[in-house]
Amino acid sequence: MRHNTEERHLILASASPRRRQLLELTGIPFEVIVSDAPEDTKEKEPGRIVEDLSYLKAEAVARELDETRKDLVVLGADTIVWQNGQVMGKPKNEEQAREMIRQLQGSRHSVFTGVTLIGPTGLSREEVCREIRPESTDRIRLTEHGLLAVSFHCETKVAVSPMDESEISGYIATGEPFDKAGGYGIQGPFAVFVEAISGDYHNVVGLPVAEVYRHLKRLNRVFMTRYMI
Repeated sequence: MRHNTEERHLILASASPRRRQLLELTGIPFEVIVSDAPEDTKEKEPGRIVEDLSYLKAEAVARELDETRKDLVVLGADTIVWQNGQVMGKPKNEEQAREMIRQLQGSRHSVFTGVTLIGPTGLSREEVCREIRPESTDRIRLTEHGLLAVSFHCETKVAVSPMDESEISGYIATGEPFDKAGGYGIQGPFAVFVEAISGDYHNVVGLPVAEVYRHLKRLNRVFMTRYMI
């Protein structure tokens, strides 16, 4: 991959240091602008939930860019833990964290991450679809400001070993659960309780970087901004 490191073609609409580290793996120069979009959706299915929330984040940042920066592409992402038909978000306190870990221990759950890429295009939605031949999981739309938005999601299944109360308390005492969906981080001390995963490990961390890179390569043909991938 060859890139002009002085150019910034991409904006990450997230404050997550983990997503920033993962996006750096693509080699594409980017900057961070944190989205202040409310995380509110009427969607009920987990894949649709994360796609919708990632779109809201990316669209909010894209809308606020000044005219000199409208040619940039914005990436929004959202991750949830899904178990027994319910979303497990970030715990607000120790009690919530303990209850989440109790539910996850000794069972399997899914982690969904949705990603939306928004940028300028000179094509209609129909022309975009013909050009990139989207997969059935892709959602393609034009924003009210004429920008192209492509959303997709990835699912990873995670098996957690049984944990006793002392182990749960010890993990909560690390302070790690409180800024993570489901109350745990797979890349931290909780790793000793992860028996197996099925799917993309990076998706659990917060960004399915291989899928992001693959989508950026496809969208190179329809976005006005070029990444030189």
